[in-house]
Amino acid sequence: MALQALQSSGVTFRKILSHFPEELSLAFVYGSGVYRQAGPSSDQKNAMLDFVFTVDDPVAWHSKNLKKNWRHYSFLKVLGPKMITSIQNNYGAGVYYNSLIMCDGRLIKYGVISTNILIEDLLNWNNLYIAGRLQKPVKIISMNEDVTLRSALDRNLKSAVTTAFLMLPESFSEEDLFIEIAGLSYSGDFRMVVGEDKTKVLNIVKPNIAHFRELYGSILQENPQVVYKSQQGQLEIDKSPEGQFTQLMTLPKSLQQQIHHIMDSPGKNRDVEETLFQVAHDPDCGDVVRLGLSAIVRPSSIRQSTKGIFTAGMKKSVIYSSLKLHKMWKGWLRKTS
Repeated sequence: MALQALQSSGVTFRKILSHFPEELSLAFVYGSGVYRQAGPSSDQKNAMLDFVFTVDDPVAWHSKNLKKNWRHYSFLKVLGPKMITSIQNNYGAGVYYNSLIMCDGRLIKYGVISTNILIEDLLNWNNLYIAGRLQKPVKIISMNEDVTLRSALDRNLKSAVTTAFLMLPESFSEEDLFIEIAGLSYSGDFRMVVGEDKTKVLNIVKPNIAHFRELYGSILQENPQVVYKSQQGQLEIDKSPEGQFTQLMTLPKSLQQQIHHIMDSPGKNRDVEETLFQVAHDPDCGDVVRLGLSAIVRPSSIRQSTKGIFTAGMKKSVIYSSLKLHKMWKGWLRKTS
């Protein structure tokens, strides 16, 4: 199973995890502090560690965490765990971040998301936020035996492959595929205009081809619509209208609905399947899919970043934004030098 490639028993990460309440259905860590990246994020030793904690009962979890780690929260802590959970679930992308925390000598940020909301995002791509993060290599520190969650994690990876196929030509390399997959959750993300290094996707993929291969290798081997020449690192897919229609019909529900909204002419009142059939025959099928992704990611990223000003607090938000802009500036200088 592809998820096995994600698991890790890193002592450093487990020590940090011990500072938080234990009731987690999934905990993982990601970013340049975990996997080496090219460009301005290449300093692994001092890079911030990014954690995500998935919890079945956010109110109970925040209640315990407020007692253990009161200082991690912004002014919103005075509102109590119920209001924090309401802000977490109902605004942005369903995740509550505490940023710029010193823990065991490392700078970290951590996001908390409800198990149910994560499963919905993995299956349907409602926000493609944490689901998008899980399409790239991460270190899973702990995961319980929730079969529904494990199945959703696997489904998310398969959906990423199918979506990338629709935006690629008939023949392409592994690197081409992994660049498309890594870029899915950045399609339309306003932070890629202001705040992120423009070569971020390439910087994630190029040093980590082996990790992407671990994550997606078995899915590609088992996919009947692709010829995967793993030794040569080359792939061929079915780009016929019939093949593309099959792929479009297996896309996550939110992406199908966005494509339908983009392509359905006023007054025609077609159902989603009819629209997808039309798109499958369209030479610009890949561009339509990309527009659908942007329609999910752009509002989600804006709402989540706006929420971050309140969950982190103004001072930390300014510091965090400055760090991002500095990284973007360093990336620009590397390109021009």
